Amino acid sequence: MDKMRNVRGPTITLLIVGCFSLLLLVVLNLVFGSLAQNASERVNFSREVRAHAVSMRSALQTAEASQRGYLLTGNEIYLAPFATALDEAQRALSELRQRDGLLPTGEHAFQKLETVIQEKIVELETTVEQYRRGERDKALEAVSQNRGKALMDEASVFISAIVRKAERDLTAGVALQQNSLRTVQISTYIAVFAVFLVTAGVYFIQRSFVRELRTANEQVQSLNAELEARVEERTQQLRQARDRAEVLLAEVNHRVANSLTMVASMVGMQARASGDEETKRILADTQARINAVSVVHKQLYTSSNVQSVALPDFLPKLLEQIEGAMRSEGLSATVRKEIEAIEMPTDQAISLGIILTEWVTNAFKYAYPAGVGEIRVKLVHLGDGLAQVSVEDDGVGLGATTVPKGTGLGSKLVSAMAASLGGTVEYQNRNPGTEARMVLPL
Repeated sequence: MDKMRNVRGPTITLLIVGCFSLLLLVVLNLVFGSLAQNASERVNFSREVRAHAVSMRSALQTAEASQRGYLLTGNEIYLAPFATALDEAQRALSELRQRDGLLPTGEHAFQKLETVIQEKIVELETTVEQYRRGERDKALEAVSQNRGKALMDEASVFISAIVRKAERDLTAGVALQQNSLRTVQISTYIAVFAVFLVTAGVYFIQRSFVRELRTANEQVQSLNAELEARVEERTQQLRQARDRAEVLLAEVNHRVANSLTMVASMVGMQARASGDEETKRILADTQARINAVSVVHKQLYTSSNVQSVALPDFLPKLLEQIEGAMRSEGLSATVRKEIEAIEMPTDQAISLGIILTEWVTNAFKYAYPAGVGEIRVKLVHLGDGLAQVSVEDDGVGLGATTVPKGTGLGSKLVSAMAASLGGTVEYQNRNPGTEARMVLPL
């Protein structure tokens, strides 16, 4: 962000300078263009005034020369340009009358000039007309009095003043026009140079910024590559540590399972060595419970998941072990299993295994005293996050009691395990047989 601000500030400043230069160029062009336009109009105006003044003087001189030649020779040929020259003088005078503000002595001087010109024209026409009527002497006498020459000299003075002022105005207008154009040209060069500097400045700022961005991007990529290498290395280390932990945990479960099997075997040996039947029965129940826990640990060290137990894998093995133990005691009931695909955390699976061990063992011992029959173990989904586990038989039933026969320790153990699972236990007479059922949340 700091680099972005460092680039944004100078760039905006340069752009403002460039915009101001262009605006200044436009203003200067408008101002000096207007001055140049005014100067051009002034030059044209002065040129026209000078041209009309010179044309009027030339026309009067032509008319005067035509008059003199006619009066001296009497030859009509001299009068050929006379009328045209007088018309030209009148036309030039009319044009100057429309531009009398350019005369050096103002409006009254122009009125006097106009009077002189009119008198000179009258003098020229009068003498020519007198000569035509045969009054040659009278016409020559009028000429000899130098009245026409005086009028012509006076008119020439006024006309020369007009010409000089027109020439001065023409020179000043041309100079102003040239100065305006030169100023516009110089301001254009300056503005173009300023825009060039602004463009170059923005280009170099952006170029420097892009170079810094490219360098920063390369550094980020290098850091990302280094970070990815470190993450990969750390991931590999964690993966190896996890693999070691899983191996160690599997080994622990293996050793725990072996230890529990050894303890169960020792309990069984103790039961067989005891002479008291009640003691044998209690030790046999204890051995079954230990075996239930052992089966869970065997399942754990043979599974890739140590956090939970797949009940379709665990419960059949547990039931086969219970069935084998019961058959070794001469009880030949058959266990039929219906286990749906459900997973439970390890500690909950152990509690469920102990409950099923109690129920199935009781069914073998008390439901079928003769040793023949069927025990059905079911684990099914109920929906809404609930499951139901049940053990049912077709044996002698509960009779008048509502709990299984025995010392009562198994019932207490079932109640404790069910409470840890958050389940509710029910026992029902089926007539014939008994059903032990528990609903528990998953």
